[in-house]
Amino acid sequence: MIAIIDYGMGNLRSVSKALDTLGAQVKITNKAKDIKEAAAIILPGVGAFHRAMENLTKLYILPPILRAIKEGKPFLGICLGLQLLFTESEEHGTHTGLNIVKGKVKRFSSGLKVPHMGWNQVNIKKPVPSAQKPNLFKNISDKSYFYFIHSYFVEPEDKSVILASTKYGTNFTSAIRMGNVFGTQFHPEKSGNLGLKALKNFCQCIR
Repeated sequence: MIAIIDYGMGNLRSVSKALDTLGAQVKITNKAKDIKEAAAIILPGVGAFHRAMENLTKLYILPPILRAIKEGKPFLGICLGLQLLFTESEEHGTHTGLNIVKGKVKRFSSGLKVPHMGWNQVNIKKPVPSAQKPNLFKNISDKSYFYFIHSYFVEPEDKSVILASTKYGTNFTSAIRMGNVFGTQFHPEKSGNLGLKALKNFCQCIR
C-alpha cells in the first residue's frame, strides 16, 4: 500500500487517480498507523510552506513520516512536498522544514513571471549506475516536458542529490534523490504519459 499524506494542502485525488491507473494500491490518509503500515509514502502539496508545516505538526504525523524515511521506505515529495524536505524556506519569512535534505527553498527573481506555470523541459542528470537504481527517469528521454506550477524552488547544498534541472530564468533543481527519498518540483500526476512513467518508476522502488 502507498500512503498519500492528506494534510489539507495537496491535489490528492489526481495523484491517487494516476496511481490507480498504474494498478497501485493507494490510501489517502493522515493517520500514523497507515503511515507505519505503508510500503511507500507520497507527500504531495500545493500552497504555502509554513502553513504546510503547521498542518503536519497539528496532525501529529511528522514523527511517523520521519521514522518511515529513516527506516528506508520509498518516499516521494511532489512540488511543495519536495520543498518540505529541505532545511528551510524563505517563503513569508524564514521557516524550518523537515531537514531531510540540507538546503534552502528560494523564490524566483523579481524579473520573472511567477508562478512558473506550464510545461517545461527537464534536463536529466546522467545517473550513477550503482547509486541511482531504480531510476525515477527510466525510459524517459532527456529534455522531456513536464508540468510545473510554483513560485519557489529548492537549492540543495549537496549537488549530488540532483536528478534533474530545469531552466526558468535560472537553472533550478526539478528532481532529487537521496537514498530512498525522491522529490519532483514538477507534477507527475499532471504530466501525461511521461508523468505516469515517473510514478511507475517510483513504484518499482517498493520492496
